[in-house]
Formats: sequence, C-alpha cells, structure tokens
Amino acid sequence: MLTLSSASLAYHGRTVVHPLDLAIEPGMVTIVIGPNGAGKSSLLKLMTGEVEPSGGDVRLDGQPFSRWTPERLARRRAVLPQSSSLAFPFTVTEVVRFGLEAGGRAREPAAIQIALARVDLAGFAGRLYEELSGGEQQRVHLARVLCQIGAPVAEGHARLLFLDEPVSSLDIRHQLGVLQIARDFAEGGGAVVAVLHDLNLAAGFADRLVAMAGGRVAADGPPAEVLTDRLVEEVFGVRLPVGATPFPPQPFVLPQTAAQIRNAPWTR
Repeated sequence: MLTLSSASLAYHGRTVVHPLDLAIEPGMVTIVIGPNGAGKSSLLKLMTGEVEPSGGDVRLDGQPFSRWTPERLARRRAVLPQSSSLAFPFTVTEVVRFGLEAGGRAREPAAIQIALARVDLAGFAGRLYEELSGGEQQRVHLARVLCQIGAPVAEGHARLLFLDEPVSSLDIRHQLGVLQIARDFAEGGGAVVAVLHDLNLAAGFADRLVAMAGGRVAADGPPAEVLTDRLVEEVFGVRLPVGATPFPPQPFVLPQTAAQIRNAPWTR
C-alpha cells in the first residue's frame, strides 16, 4: 500500500534519514519510537509526501506522490502534525470544517459533531479555538483530521492516518482515548502510523514498532521483539530493564528502575 524503497532524506547536505526500506500495511498501528533528533518526524514527512526523498523511492499504491493530485491525496491520507498555529480567531467548528472541505466531505456537516464527540469535545463547537487549552487545541486538530479522512476504508481502498506526537499535550485519560481512536481506525481496515515518545503507550497500542536512531531503523517488529533492554540502552542511552505483563505478555518500562541501576555497585 505504502512503500519506501531505499528512501532517504537530506537537508542542506546533512542526511536526516538514511536509505531504508519500509512497507506500511492496512489493519495495523505502526508506531515510530526513538530519541530526539532520531529522524522520526522526517520519516513521517517522507511517508506522507510532504517532502520528496533525496534518494530512493516512496510510493502509494505503486505510484509516486508526484502522480497524486493534492485533492486525491487528501482523500486518501490525513496528517496530524506535532503542532498547528492559527492566525485568525476561528471557532472550533470552523477549524474542524477545514478537514471536511479538504477531504471532499463538505456536504456532511453532521460529521463535525461526531468527530468532536469522539475526541471528548462535545459542546465545544462554538468556542473560540484560541481560548482553549493546549490539550484541547490538540484534540480539535485531531477532530479536523478525522473529518478529513472519514472511514478507514472507502471505495475498496484503505486510508492512512498519520499522527506526529498526538498525545504530547494530553492527560492520561485523553492519551488513552486518542490512541484508542487510532486502534479503532486500524481495526476498521485503515493504516495508522504514529510517532510517540512514551514507550509504554507505544508498546500497549502498536502492532508494530519501528525504532529510529541516527536516521536509521534500529529495530522493526512486534513490540515484544523490539522493546528490549539492549535496544533501550543502545537507542536511548539509558540502562533500564524491560519488564513484561503476564496476560497477554506486553513489554513495559519503569523509569524509576533506571535510577536504581545507575546507583548499583556493578555500574560504578
């Protein structure tokens, strides 16, 4: 569906994503993890067609993004960036309506209220966007993106939802709610690619983890295979044992244990 073949990205002569091969399939939540500056957001820009690869190839349904019109692409994939800024005093409804129009769904105004309810913002339609908290603004943009993309599958084609740090400003309840939306989209037949810093949330909601380090893929696979003691130390530079829940087995990390290990006699 979405394939990257020896795809790379460089800015001003500096390579931020080294040549890599990846395939994104429908029905899965793929979460990209890694330290700051690892190339996660740059990889997402390659996947969404926001930037052209410096080398290699990126294709959606076998076609390079250059063959997709903006209108056609907007109906096939939606992107929630790390942050969004607005220069005018729009209401919440007006912001979310941008998504409807981008996705060719202007004749479905009821979708706005449905999307706002999904992100726990029912009753916010008439509020001014600039008066909301950071977390509320982040969820407004998620509602906008959901209105743009619509159903996970349409006309026999899976749609793609890209989320760049979608829970960075949210409390734990809304973090879980947003990631459940991603989970539901994938279970409905769509494809989800998200960038997350929280390793526990990533392991809990991902079908597949892609760990980035230095612009390269350090590991790629199911969470239980990717999130290991060795990976955490080599990729994040932290000595920290990875535990596992019993039923079902799911990896997790406790940041407190890093301090305990650091002070242990054998680390001195």
